[in-house]
Amino acid sequence: MTAGRTVRVLVVEDSRTVRARIVAALRSDPAIEVVGEAGDGQAAVDECTRLRPDVVTMDMMLPGMSGLAATEHLMQYCPTPILVISSADNRAGFIDTMAALEAGAVDVLEKPLGRDPGGGNDAWDREFLRTVKLVAKIKVIRRIGHHPVPADRQPALRAPAPDPARPYSVVAIGASTGGPTAVATVLRTLPATFALPLLLVLHVHESFGTAFASWLQEATERRVRLATSGEPLSHVRPGEVVMAPPGRHLRVRSNALLLSDEPERHSCRPSVDVLFDSLAASHGPRVAAVLLTGMGKDGATGLLEIDKAGGLTIAQDEATSAVFGMPGEAVRLGAAQHVLGIDEIGPALGRLTVPFDLAARVRPR
Repeated sequence: MTAGRTVRVLVVEDSRTVRARIVAALRSDPAIEVVGEAGDGQAAVDECTRLRPDVVTMDMMLPGMSGLAATEHLMQYCPTPILVISSADNRAGFIDTMAALEAGAVDVLEKPLGRDPGGGNDAWDREFLRTVKLVAKIKVIRRIGHHPVPADRQPALRAPAPDPARPYSVVAIGASTGGPTAVATVLRTLPATFALPLLLVLHVHESFGTAFASWLQEATERRVRLATSGEPLSHVRPGEVVMAPPGRHLRVRSNALLLSDEPERHSCRPSVDVLFDSLAASHGPRVAAVLLTGMGKDGATGLLEIDKAGGLTIAQDEATSAVFGMPGEAVRLGAAQHVLGIDEIGPALGRLTVPFDLAARVRPR
């Protein structure tokens, strides 16, 4: 999208009431132009192909061709940044939403409620308009389906043998835009016997926190739950994923998980930097930290702190990132010791508990 040009949006929603609500919010911003509307999946495909919008807002539960099917078709034949507008309390719709993100949709936002007389949904409007503008900046690519690299064809990664006196004790993962699919890929490619606790910060909208944790558990066959403040880190089961609840920072202090409502950092709460900074201070060389795809720069300075503390730092590479903002900033700062494709990260983490030799693909220290 050319700088200074209006963001051209196609709205796909079968409910006329909800569609009118979305269109009204878009038209309230002079920097956005609604170029078309569609009430079913086939019309969405036809209109997107004809109009070539900058962004498509996509409902999942559509008559005829579903929103998921339309997303999969568009990402193969007419790649366009897609923002899913979905209900968090509709299980079938949420499962389709997660599948749409895996198919190439960029982000998800909960459906708006009806506007009350006091303008109680102004916050939703602001978040929606901000998200549409961010999504419009993302360069999407044609998706023909995602196929993880088979184990026998994965490149041999070489990394420093862990010091027996200071073994790794925790893995921390941070992600934002494009993160659900990336996180799922990392967890799926971890060995089934992986026994370190995993702490996760993912920028998802508050309505989707519990639903996302449940989906991630089903998708990866790994225990996933939201963090509880005050819980000792030692109580996290081997290989379990503990996720920061949306809207709350997660940090580790005195070997305990702590949640807080402190101000946002980089406009984010939870913030990856908050978790990474705390782990650098509390666990230093025993931390392995991973920064995945995401808009902005959250997590980059925290990854640098872990690097300075002697921990292991990994950033997702540009080729496999939906958005190279966060990992790209970490690379720019010199915080990433390893820059790996998404299919390489899980296997690399899986080798943390066995000796392996490091020299290739490592930033000079």
